[in-house]
Amino acid sequence: MRTKICGITNYEDAMIAINAGADALGFVFYEKSPRYITPTQAKDIIRQLPPFVEKVALFVNVDAATINETCHKVGATLAQIHFEAESSLYEALTLPHIKVVRAKSREDILKYSDEYRLVDAYCESYGGAGKRINIEWFEDIDCSKIILAGGLSPENVATLKPYGFYGVDVSSGVKKSHGKKDAVKVKDFIDNAHS
Repeated sequence: MRTKICGITNYEDAMIAINAGADALGFVFYEKSPRYITPTQAKDIIRQLPPFVEKVALFVNVDAATINETCHKVGATLAQIHFEAESSLYEALTLPHIKVVRAKSREDILKYSDEYRLVDAYCESYGGAGKRINIEWFEDIDCSKIILAGGLSPENVATLKPYGFYGVDVSSGVKKSHGKKDAVKVKDFIDNAHS
């Protein structure tokens, strides 16, 4: 399974994740999140990163122009759209994007089944609640285009292997404190996902 470490707020944590084998890093441009980062801060981190790492910019309730401008400014390579949007928004994006399904039921995880998508447990706030989705929902479903998020940790990530998820996304499950990652947890999470 490919791995994304989300909620990166500093260069040290970005390099901890990369050196541990992360495939992607997530930067949260949602001001209400405890892991919010300004575009200027993100640009400073991203410009120092080595090549071949996906840099994902997470957005909530903004327009396409804001997404395009922010991604271009900071050097993001993928936009993660964490809200229900009209098709016109996706059509106006000038870089690759991934939709997020905030699942309340088994039926929800089938949305956008013809494209790669991130599936997270529904909660009132957007992302980062550490709420685990009902894993039984994924039985007998093609999970090869699903990136699973929500309530994941170094301890439980290996149990997801039988489902065949494309990837996993973690933030609070590898944190030391708000905005700071735990290097051991990051390494263990990635090792357990990749092994």
